[in-house]
Amino acid sequence: MLDISKSIKTLDDSDIADNLLHYDYNVKHLLSLLAKGIDKDDPLFLSSYRSFEGEVFENFVYEKLLRYAQQNDDVDKFILKGFHQNRYKAHANTLSISEKQQIVYRTKSREISEFDAMLITKDKELYFVEMTLVKSVLKLRKRLRKKKALLEIIFPDYEIKSLIILNEGATGAKQFPDYCKVWFTQEFSARNVLDYIIDKHPKKLLPKNKVQSPKMIEAHTLKLHPFRYYNTMSWITKTIRNHKKHILDMNFLMSSNIQRYHDLYNKFYIGYIDASEVRDELNLEEKCSDEQRVVIAIEKKHSDEIVLTYYIQLTRKNLYLFSYEDGKVSREKKDPYGITVTEVYHISKMMDDKYRLNNSNIKTIKKLLRERFERKD
Repeated sequence: MLDISKSIKTLDDSDIADNLLHYDYNVKHLLSLLAKGIDKDDPLFLSSYRSFEGEVFENFVYEKLLRYAQQNDDVDKFILKGFHQNRYKAHANTLSISEKQQIVYRTKSREISEFDAMLITKDKELYFVEMTLVKSVLKLRKRLRKKKALLEIIFPDYEIKSLIILNEGATGAKQFPDYCKVWFTQEFSARNVLDYIIDKHPKKLLPKNKVQSPKMIEAHTLKLHPFRYYNTMSWITKTIRNHKKHILDMNFLMSSNIQRYHDLYNKFYIGYIDASEVRDELNLEEKCSDEQRVVIAIEKKHSDEIVLTYYIQLTRKNLYLFSYEDGKVSREKKDPYGITVTEVYHISKMMDDKYRLNNSNIKTIKKLLRERFERKD
């Protein structure tokens, strides 16, 4: 049983030496605000300080979990990160440690997911850990589904669960899925760490205190099921459009295996339409030519409803998402270095004329998705 220890609940730091002070923190902006003498009640300062405090909390909880895992008979393996391990480069298509010393899974060019901590029990349960000081956990709940789906794909022999660690007073915890175990700690403060950072004559630190146990393993040593992100995405696109009679293979789409992939990718690309056919509907700018491809995706919302979204890639790094919010078209420029830019570029290259759609096809697809969602309810 993974029950919170009194030491973690009360934020007892007596067993972690000066380890918290050995971590690197992203405090450049925070220190510049302090140097300017900005009021500590100013929203700009509070935002920067909360971000820093979240970093410190994550490191504190990780240090405590190391020792918890060492002492708990139910824990079989615990994944090392930070200065507790020896690798500092992320490798493709496996769990590894990023340059920021975090546990990550990445493709050749893009990071797919990051994990605050990870442990495996003797009952073959793999827990990915999320720790946050945020009081409302809505955004956290949305991230869980993608991470769980990825781990289920690459670790099919484990039951995937999540351990959520929050401060007392956080709201929405009862709305976490059944696979989540939630711990609450007392209120956390990072003031002592900030005081050390800004001290002009800081104390001499104790050496790093590292936990020695055969349970402690490095991320890359975990054997996982082969998974090729872009190959799988292409296969889904091809198969979903390969039905002999229907525009979409809905049975394939709604199968449990493919819906797990939908949780991971969030969207599947199903074809493209000429900009001329959706110019008025999407309020496209005139500089977008009539022949411009508009790549169409089916996106899985947090409610499990599946809706259409549209992508226009004007240049390799210049991508726009068009979607609907409360019946109105929303336009968003995507991160030029984000994975969606690479996805759309990759999928557009493989789509030949048979993936071309028209407005009649769009109406049919919307109807199919709406009927399937209503039937599920």
